[in-house]
Amino acid sequence: MPTTSTELTARGLPPPAWDVQTLPATHWQEFYSAVLDAFHENESDEATALWRSLAEPLRCLVVRDAGAVVGTATSFSFQMAVPGRHLVESAGVSMVSVQPTHRRRGVLSALMRHQLDSFQRQREPLAVLTASEAPIYGRFGYGIAARQLYLDIQSRRISLTAPAPDGVALTVEAPGKALAACEEFYARQVPRRPGMLARAPGWEQLPLVDSPGPCSTAYPLKCVVARVDGEVAGYARYSVAVDWSPQNTAQGTVRVRDVEAAEPHVYAALWRFLLETDLTSRVIAPNRPVDDALLHMVSDVRHCAPTVLDSLYVRVVDAPVALAARSYAIPFDLVLELEDAHAPWNRGRWRLTGGQAGAVCSRTDAVPDLALDAAALGAAYLGGTTLTELAAAGRVGAHRPEALATATAAFTSPVAPWLPHSFCRSLLPRL
Repeated sequence: MPTTSTELTARGLPPPAWDVQTLPATHWQEFYSAVLDAFHENESDEATALWRSLAEPLRCLVVRDAGAVVGTATSFSFQMAVPGRHLVESAGVSMVSVQPTHRRRGVLSALMRHQLDSFQRQREPLAVLTASEAPIYGRFGYGIAARQLYLDIQSRRISLTAPAPDGVALTVEAPGKALAACEEFYARQVPRRPGMLARAPGWEQLPLVDSPGPCSTAYPLKCVVARVDGEVAGYARYSVAVDWSPQNTAQGTVRVRDVEAAEPHVYAALWRFLLETDLTSRVIAPNRPVDDALLHMVSDVRHCAPTVLDSLYVRVVDAPVALAARSYAIPFDLVLELEDAHAPWNRGRWRLTGGQAGAVCSRTDAVPDLALDAAALGAAYLGGTTLTELAAAGRVGAHRPEALATATAAFTSPVAPWLPHSFCRSLLPRL
């Protein structure tokens, strides 16, 4: 959550409580200008118009001081995949900023608490975000629930040991022309991996819009579509930047935005296409799942330079509803003692009984098996961060060691959670 450099007249101590206001739709540009200033960016008219169309006015919040906007936050209405292939209502928090003149004066806390209360009233059991500054959101109960791989591949130094692309036909198409078919395929993939977001109408345009940057206009977005028996079986969106050495040798870079495929031979065919692009020797994929099959298809993973980054932060807004909304890997019956500084309705002991068919969560006075806070629960919720590793870090207390082992096994997801669908203004992929 960066801060802006706008000069304000307000000085001195903050008021006892900041008034968080819902922004009228007619004031959208005032809100968005503050966000762009906060992230030190400008934007194309196309991108600005798209964000305005995606904005939900009743979710756009501001804090003012002497009439000037000193804090902003918004959220979007999503459905997120959770373990068990269920889709759960989730609020996507975005565009959070505080003016530098008002840092450490409670503006952010006021915005976060107002949002949390609103999500509870709106019966959204989960809130999610991607953090521009990682240390901020843990204190508000958000935990790192999904990570991503950044791959920087020396494509001329590796080969693929992957299934043959039998029956896979690849065609390069204009991204806009291929959009409907790609979006239909994406929608089918969402329930298969926790952390993926179902895209409501309008959001399908976002992957086609570049964020600001030196590459955004110089290297246009391309799309390759994979078909099997005439049906779309996968796609990849990418751009190509070709640099020429003084010796007239091409050293181009492929920058990958999306790669989606359900079958190994189709996935391999798309990656082979990207890795063997003429006039290139490097492929950069900034956002891949940590269990990406590509790592097991390449001849030498060291030439992929995989780097793990934090990605999706999850906040459990309504603990009993959220915990009952997902499935669990094994049958279990446990009592969780939850501490939640910002959502008092979550505090206390909860008996969680579940398995692969679903779960039930209700209040109890029974002796707890595990004790944890909201951020730890958010981190473990999608199954990508284990309760055992959180316990090793002192963030989960186990009253019975066997309960920790059971809970860890139950919460684990067979596939790593991952967020390929950006909704944060500052973290759009740069091509």
